Amino acid sequence: MPVHTSVSSQDSPGKGAGLGLALGSALAFGGSGVAAKPLIEAGLDPLHVVWLRVAGAALVMLPLAVRHRALPRRRPALLAGFGLLAVAGVQACYFAALSRIPVGVALLIEYLAPALVLGWVRFVQRRPVSRAAALGVVLAAGGLACVVEVWSGLSFDALGLVFALGAACCQVGYFVLSDQGSDAGDAAPDPLGVIAYGLLAGAAVLTVVARPWGMDWSVLGGSARLNGTAVPAVALLAWIVLVATVIAYVTGVLSVRRLSPQVAGVVACLEAVIATVLAWVLLGEHLSAPQVAGGAVVLVGAFIAQSATPGGGPSEPVASGGAERELSARGTAA
Repeated sequence: MPVHTSVSSQDSPGKGAGLGLALGSALAFGGSGVAAKPLIEAGLDPLHVVWLRVAGAALVMLPLAVRHRALPRRRPALLAGFGLLAVAGVQACYFAALSRIPVGVALLIEYLAPALVLGWVRFVQRRPVSRAAALGVVLAAGGLACVVEVWSGLSFDALGLVFALGAACCQVGYFVLSDQGSDAGDAAPDPLGVIAYGLLAGAAVLTVVARPWGMDWSVLGGSARLNGTAVPAVALLAWIVLVATVIAYVTGVLSVRRLSPQVAGVVACLEAVIATVLAWVLLGEHLSAPQVAGGAVVLVGAFIAQSATPGGGPSEPVASGGAERELSARGTAA
């Protein structure tokens, strides 16, 4: 999933570069499922693929963790929550979902998170939300009904849909945590440090859950089928670790430093579109016209829910979908 920072951006000559970085981040994140699904179909358990992704990225980001070694003492709860929800929870649920349902559908369901955040704000925290944000929730729910084709008796694997919703819920938990983790008057932690320690915490949790010592390591020495074409499994893994995780997170953070969180959030919504197109081209996962239309409605609804002004005024950022409070860029990835 994409990681945003709460740093406010100003108009600058680097805005064009920021847009390019945001697009690159969406493209990198969107390609994770396309590379992971062949590995799962080749015999790797979805949890093992997640562990390889997170552990490999944590190893690459280790120098940044050393650089920000004071963070665990300053924000232990924030780092633990980031690792459990934004890293381990989102990715594990997302990869488990795409092992049972199409990549694009899994990611579109995960993008219900901004709408679910509003439900938390309205009914749990009992804070007002705007009418535009409520409209976003309705649109997202209606679009999801088209994506899963409810009129045909739920054409997708039910457990796969549950996993995808789990990825969305993990993102909700992360948004709520990031809202609580930014105390008034306390400087926000460096997002790169949060990413590094989040990956380390996520890798530690996933090591216990996935038990990689029981993984079929021989799969990585062979090849996987990408829409009928044999591709080295280790090449797919390298893409997942270096491009779909490390580069995706870092470019996402750098882009938000040059753009407003709202603009970066709009570009991040392209991740679902990119993932669907790549799955269509590379995996042969064809969606029907109602599903494509429903996916577009989900994205529109998620965008409205994420960027709408909160009904209680600008002092309540979570009611706008958490964009102003996000520490990072999904999916992730659940």
